[in-house]
Formats: sequence, structure tokens, C-alpha cells
Amino acid sequence: MTVAADSATGAASLVQSVDWLAVAPPVIAASVALIVLVADLFVGERHKPLLGYGAVAGLVAALAMLVPLRAGDRSTFCLTDGSQACSYTADHFALVIQALVLGGALLTALLSIGDTRKLPAGEFWFLLLASASGAVLLPAARDLATLVVALEVASLPAFALVGIKRGDRRSSEAALKFFLSSVVATAVMLLGVSFVYATTGTMHLTEIAARLDDVPARFSTLAGAGVVLTLVGFAFKTAAAPFHFWVPDTYVGAPLPIAAYLSVVGKAVGFSGLVLVTVIGFPSYADVWGPALAVLAALTMTIGNVAALRQTATRARSAVRLLAWSSVGQAGYLLVPIAAAAYSSDEQIGSTVAYALMYAVVNLGAFAVAALVARTHPGNRLSDYRGLYATRPLAALTMGFFLLCLAGLPPGIIGLFAKVTVFSAAVDAGLGWLAVVMAVNVVIALYYYLRWTAALFVAPEPDTAAGTASPEPRHRVPAPLTAAIVLTAVAGITLSGAPQLILRFAAVSLF
Repeated sequence: MTVAADSATGAASLVQSVDWLAVAPPVIAASVALIVLVADLFVGERHKPLLGYGAVAGLVAALAMLVPLRAGDRSTFCLTDGSQACSYTADHFALVIQALVLGGALLTALLSIGDTRKLPAGEFWFLLLASASGAVLLPAARDLATLVVALEVASLPAFALVGIKRGDRRSSEAALKFFLSSVVATAVMLLGVSFVYATTGTMHLTEIAARLDDVPARFSTLAGAGVVLTLVGFAFKTAAAPFHFWVPDTYVGAPLPIAAYLSVVGKAVGFSGLVLVTVIGFPSYADVWGPALAVLAALTMTIGNVAALRQTATRARSAVRLLAWSSVGQAGYLLVPIAAAAYSSDEQIGSTVAYALMYAVVNLGAFAVAALVARTHPGNRLSDYRGLYATRPLAALTMGFFLLCLAGLPPGIIGLFAKVTVFSAAVDAGLGWLAVVMAVNVVIALYYYLRWTAALFVAPEPDTAAGTASPEPRHRVPAPLTAAIVLTAVAGITLSGAPQLILRFAAVSLF
């Protein structure tokens, strides 16, 4: 970004030149979304699948534009008063989260191709790309106004995606619950943002941090309330307890690829927003949000893991419901380094980023295998995975690998190292009690992850009528779905063989 100076007075001009390279990833995603929506008007039913491949190409192009930004030193939309405060910064934190978001959206698109026959194709791809554009914008936002706009751009299309299955009552109910609870959380967050603005007079996070250090005594209560209320909206997006109640019904009611999208990209949006407002915007109130996030982390991981433990194998869609509760438990682990940053340094944030990258790869892989199983078992019960190795050995092996990664057991080395990194962040920050709670929850999670893994390799249940195992009908697996499973498996194996690729983020400051 450059700012023109008036030659006569030396005053800064309001005319700015936008750094289009810095903003290219969200701009490309938004542009392709509009192109797909318009193209849908002119494409016949036979060629509707081309819209999906166009969406995939757009996401790949947006991902490619991160390469020239890898130095992490570009900003744009900056103030012209010499304060160096900018609204958009493509630093290393933003770039890593943008890569996670675009990669998650790309894998969601691959899962969705061939699975949108009963869905309005144009609207589906437009909404997915529009949501992805907001999710890509958010980690680079450095003022509260841009953060709120990016959060809503990422969220509003997601409501529609959850309820896009026409004539499905469960999908409509899930979308309504997701929408109403999100609207309430957003309203509370906006109230907090207004309080923060009233006490500081600025929206830029770096300026807020400086002015909150010197808030007049009569405004201290208002500022503290603003900080707490602002965190509520992002806590909802991360599915942190007690704001997690929408997760299981929403995941079960949504199309399976959208459930995968919400579990990864939706969480990335919430966590990146939470990191930005706490570490950059509210460091002087670390004594407020630090203990609050530590308690939320303990509650979230405990509630998520205990609920996952209680899932019944024969209940309809119990596999998706278990993954939903598992994602709540994983959200608790992701909160630990953010809470630890209040007691030590912002380098702890790298532990959350490293864990989020691991979680994104293996959780999307688990949903990809679930999508494969759902093609022959629409009920998607945990019991449907019993004996999967006998009929689909490669799918069973990859699913077992993903579950072991989530559990933190070999050969899922990356899951183990990521958990150790998060555990170390809590210990280094002096949060020994939180480390103990995390250790107990890891043991609880081991049970249901291992139970599911073991079911993959046992003999199938015999057909009560014939007295033999029921043969599974063979169906042709779409190439995009196969590609999604292969990509996540290769990424998981690579990270387990070279965990330093993402664990290095835990040892450096990303801002």
C-alpha cells in the first residue's frame, strides 16, 4: 500500500493505492463465486457439474496466490495519519490460516462434486465460495469492522448451505438452530465491539491495544464488558462450551461435505478471530480473557469427549454425531494455547496453529471416508463401519489412520506431537491444572477413537436371515471423492513422517 503526499503542505492524502496482490486470495474466491452464479443461468442441466470444477479451479488459483505472499510483509488499507495501523495485513499468521481455509474449502468442493445432484448446483457453489472468501479475509483483518464483516460473510452463506437440502425437515431445523443461535451470538459481539469503540475511539486492533492501556477509570468497567462480550461471538464460532449446543444437530442435518466444512473452516474462522482480538487487540486485559479461555477450554474438551463417549453404534447418523462431538472436544485443545498466551508470550499461538493444521487434515479425511461409506449406508451409523476392512481395505486403513491421529497414537505421529505441543504450552504458562484436565480428556477420547478403529477390522455382523455376513454392494466411487481421501491420507502420512513442517510454527511468533 502506498500513500500519496501533498507536495505543497506535506500532508498525507486520502488517496491510496490498493495492494491487489495482498488481497488476491479473498478477491479471487469472491470473483469466482459471482462467475459461478451467473454461469448457472446459462448452463444446461447436463453441464451443471462443470460449475463444481470451476469452483475447484477458483480455489486452486486462490491457493496459488499465497505463494508470492510467503514473505508475510504486505499490508494495505492503512491509516494516513502516520500511525501505521492497517485494516488488512498478509503476515505469516494470516497466510497460514488462509492456506488452511482454502485447502479445507477445496477438499469440501471435491467431496461435493457428484454429491450435489439433488441440490441446486449454482446456489451451492456460489454459497460455498462466498463463505470461503469471508473465511479467507478474516485472518488478515486488523480492525474490528473488517473482522465483523468477514465473520458474517463467512457465516451467512453457511446457514443456507446447512439447509440447502430441499424438502428435508432435519436439514431445515438444523439451519434454523444454527442461524438463530449465531444471530444472538453476533448481536452480543456487536454490543461488545460498540463498547470497545466507545472507550477507545478506534476500530484498529493495534490502536485499541495502545488505548486500552490508558482507559479513564470511569470507562474501565465499560471496556472490560466490551472485551468479554466481543469474545462471545468468536467463542460461538469455535463451538466452545457453553456455546456448542448447535454443533451436533447442525452437523447431522447438513449435507456431509458441509459438515466437514464447518468442522474445519468454521473453526478456523472462529479461532483466528479469537486470536486476533485477544493477542493483538486486548493484551492489556489478558487477566480477564486468559482465565476465561482456560475455563472454557476445560469445559469444552470435557463436554465434547464425554458426549462422544456416549454415542450409540446403532443410532442413525451416529458416526457423524460422534465426529461432531469429537470436534467440540478438539476445540477445547485448540483453546489451550490461546489461554496460555495470556500468561506468557504470543509465541504460544503457534501451538494452536500447528494443532489446527493437523486437525484440519485428519478430520477432513475422516469425513471423506464417512462420505464414501454413506454411499452404501445412508444411515451412517457407527455399526455400518464394522468389518469395513473386509470390503474396502484401503478405506478402512485410511479411516483407522485418521482416527489414530485424532487420538494421538502411532502411527498417527503428527496427532501425538501436536497434542504434546499443546500440553507443553499449558505447562510453560503455569496452567498445570489445565494440563491435567487435558490429559484426562485425552484418555477419555482414546476409548471412543479406538473402539471405532477396532470395529473397522473385526468380522462383519452376520445376516440374521441367512446366517452369513451380508455382502456389501459395490458402487463406483467418484474420482473427486477418491482424490479427497488420497490427498488427506498423503498429507497425514507426510506430516507424521516430517512433523516439523507444521510444528515449527509453535516455536516462532507469527505476527
